[in-house]
Order: sequence, then structure tokens, then C-alpha cells
Amino acid sequence: MAGEITETGELYSPYVGLVYMFNLIVGTGALTMPKAFASAGWLVSLVLLVFLGFMSFVTTTFVMEAMAAANAQLRWKRMENHQEEDDDSSSTASDSDSLLQDNYERAEKRPILSVQRRGSPNLFEITDRVELGQMASMFFNKVGVNLFYFCIIIYLYGDLAIYAAAVPFSLMQVSCSTTGNDSCGVEADTRYNDTDLCWGPLRRVDAYRIYLAVFTLLLGPFTFFDVQKTKYLQILTSLMRWIAFAIMIVLALVRIGRGHGEGHPPLADLSGVRNLFGVCVYSFMCQHSLPSLITPVSSKRHLTRLVFLDYVLILAFYGLLSFTAIFCFRGDSLLDMYTLNFASCDIVGVAAVRFFLGLFPVFTISTNFPIIAVTLRNNWKTLFHREGGTYPWVVDRVVFPTITLVPPVLVAFCTHDLESLVGITGAYAGTGIQYVVPAFLVYHCRKDTQLAFGPGTVSKHRSPFHHTFWVGFVLLWAFSCFFFVTANIVLSEAKL
Repeated sequence: MAGEITETGELYSPYVGLVYMFNLIVGTGALTMPKAFASAGWLVSLVLLVFLGFMSFVTTTFVMEAMAAANAQLRWKRMENHQEEDDDSSSTASDSDSLLQDNYERAEKRPILSVQRRGSPNLFEITDRVELGQMASMFFNKVGVNLFYFCIIIYLYGDLAIYAAAVPFSLMQVSCSTTGNDSCGVEADTRYNDTDLCWGPLRRVDAYRIYLAVFTLLLGPFTFFDVQKTKYLQILTSLMRWIAFAIMIVLALVRIGRGHGEGHPPLADLSGVRNLFGVCVYSFMCQHSLPSLITPVSSKRHLTRLVFLDYVLILAFYGLLSFTAIFCFRGDSLLDMYTLNFASCDIVGVAAVRFFLGLFPVFTISTNFPIIAVTLRNNWKTLFHREGGTYPWVVDRVVFPTITLVPPVLVAFCTHDLESLVGITGAYAGTGIQYVVPAFLVYHCRKDTQLAFGPGTVSKHRSPFHHTFWVGFVLLWAFSCFFFVTANIVLSEAKL
């Protein structure tokens, strides 16, 4: 269940962890980034991308520091429990035993760090996998815990809505053609309407909803069971992802090199900043999965440096993907799902490659949908769980899976505007998970650490941004983003 402490799992080297983190961050959001870049202008997009990447790195170090503090508290509690068990097991107390007990009691009154230096292992070593929900329970009050779960549930709903819309949308784009010539797939220069015919009397929107129904019937039942992504499935989807990204970047570069590039992006267009912001926040999202990713790393000596290197590589990749896209294609021809721009005979001559790129989101997203759905279901169960209580079978196996599955499918039924779905999810729930939660976590964990371990205690995984200014800056930035995005939406609706 979400929020529980689980075993560390199979250990892997820091560089394998670097690859896993790269694969985690670079996902669906990257496919919607080119259109957002074209809408906001290349200079504004570049500046915002770099700044949001930096802010995500800051809060990632916050989460790692909170993980270390949580491990320290758990380790110290275990040490206390072992001591109590040893005391209970001794039937009689000799004078020497009493002396040792007196020494222990005096040690308890000193800061814990001074006890640690007498030969105990480093308290702040990250060895237990403590999920965000468990850390929220350790460092937040009841209201804070409920707000945390509310935020992550909204984010996961947005995630599922994006997935539920992306798969039918890709299938509709690949299979429908107003000209009746399906061999060349989607023509990027042709602007389709939902009311255009797809097959016979069926409109494109009808085909989309048929695909959505099939997608729900095939993958929805997994929400009612426990599933997890296997190692080999992760390797397969990662391999497909990198093949697809490499093909798109190379094809765009070749087209630009031959002088066929049609893109002339503006320097700046503030009207597109709202969606760009949400897409970028969504594309740097990893904070909710850091405990599962960081804890199994075998050597954490240079962990912060490796994470920084990962962010530099991800920034370079996002920049390469987006800049080749906006200079290869006209801004008005870029589709919500970038892979679909390569489903044209003019861009890709080989039919197999066209269909691979067009259907790439279908394969990768379909494997992730059940995992996210089960995670959301478990978060609902954790939110309403009471100590010692159990749920009736109907509530556990029917009600929770149903409230998990129905809302995102309804959202996907109403709209397939992926750029807006990603933008809104990233701008609201994504901002909460990526900025607000880590900032409050690190602030409270530092206070608890000082109280429990004594003033001046320094964690070996302390964030480089340990000054209180950075916590305030992150929170100020988060609330400014909430205000900006909301104001932008209201003003846009008012114009309409």
C-alpha cells in the first residue's frame, strides 16, 4: 500500500540508478513538449525549461534529505527497541548492569549524534525505502497528511486521464483518413476536425470513443487486482522509447540538413507560456518516485552529483528533441503527440517506421496505465484507512477500483486535448508534488532532526540548498505559478 515502508529491493550501481532516473523522468511529457515550445517561442521556452529543470533539481535534493532524516529516525527507534528487549530479557540486574544502564540513560540525554559517534553506523544512511506518504505521516500533522494525499491523488487522476486520452487519440490519428488513403497515415499539414469522417459514416470522434471504450475494457479490469511492472517489461518499454526518440531526432536533423525544415518559431509568445509551464513541470516529475529509485543505489557517496548529471543530460535531451522539432515542422502543423508528425509519407518513406512511431505511445502507455491505476487505488485506501480497521470486500474490491477508473475515463471521453491535459495536470497537482510537498517535507524534517539529534546535526545527504531561503523561494515560486496559471486561464476564458 502506498505510504508504507518496504524492503530496499535488489541493489544496483549508481550509474544504473542514473539510467533508471533518466527513464523515469523522460516519458509522455516529452512527446507534448515540441508543440508547447512552438507556441511559446524558442527563447522563452529555453529559459523556462532550464529554470524549471533547476527548480526540480532543488526539490529532488530536498526529498533526498527528507529520506535521510526519516531513515535516521527509524534507525534510532530500532536501536531503542533493541535496548528495551535486551533489558527485558535480563532476569536480574547486577551492579555492572545497573552501571551500564545508567550510562545508557545519560547517553539518551545527550544529542543522539554524540551517541552515534561512539561506533554506531551512520544514522542518516538511506537504507530503508520510505515512501512520500510515510514521510508525510512522520513529519506532517493530520491536516498536512490529508492535503498530501489529496494532492497526489489529483496528480494521479491527471496522469490516468492523459494516458486514457493518448492511446485512443494515437490510434484514431493513425487509422483515420479523410482521403481514404490509409497507407500514409496522418498528414501533418492537414487539420482534421472531430466531425470529419473516419470509416464510412463514422466520424473521427466516434472512432476515438470506440478506441477509448476498447482501451477501458482491456486495461480497466487490472485496476481491480494487484499488478506491478516487471523488470523485463521495463527493459522492453525503455528500449522502444529510446528507439522512437532516436528515430525522431535523426529524421528531423536530416530533414533540416537537407534544407526541408519548415519551422520559423517566434522568439517569444507569452500566450503559450501557460501550457509550456505545465508541460515542463510534468516532464520533470520524479519526486514521488524517488524513494523507490534512490534507496536501492548501492553507493550513495556522490549521489547529489549523479542526480545533477542526470538533470543536465535530461535538459540537453529535451532541448535537442524540441529544437529539432520546431525548426523541422511549422508551428501550426505540430501535433499534440509529436510522434504523429512522422506518420506522413513526406517525412518517413518506410511504412513500418511510420506505424511504429504512430503507435509507439500505445505500447508504452498501455503498460503504465494499470500501474498508475493501482497506485491511485492504494492511495485512496491509505487516505481513508484507520488503525486496526479493515474494509468490507465490496468497498475494497469494487468501490475503490471504480472511483479510480471512472473519472479519468470520463475526462478522456470529453476531451483529447493532450497539451491542455498535460499543462493543467503539471501546473496544479504537479506543482504541489514537485514544489510544495518537498519544501514542507525538508522544512519539518530539519526541525525534527534538530530536536531529536541535537543542534548542529548535519545529515550526510543534506541538500546543497540548505539555507532556509531556498525553502521560502520554492514555496514563493510555487504559489506564484498557481496564481499565474489561474489568472491566465481566467483571462483566456474571458476573451472567449
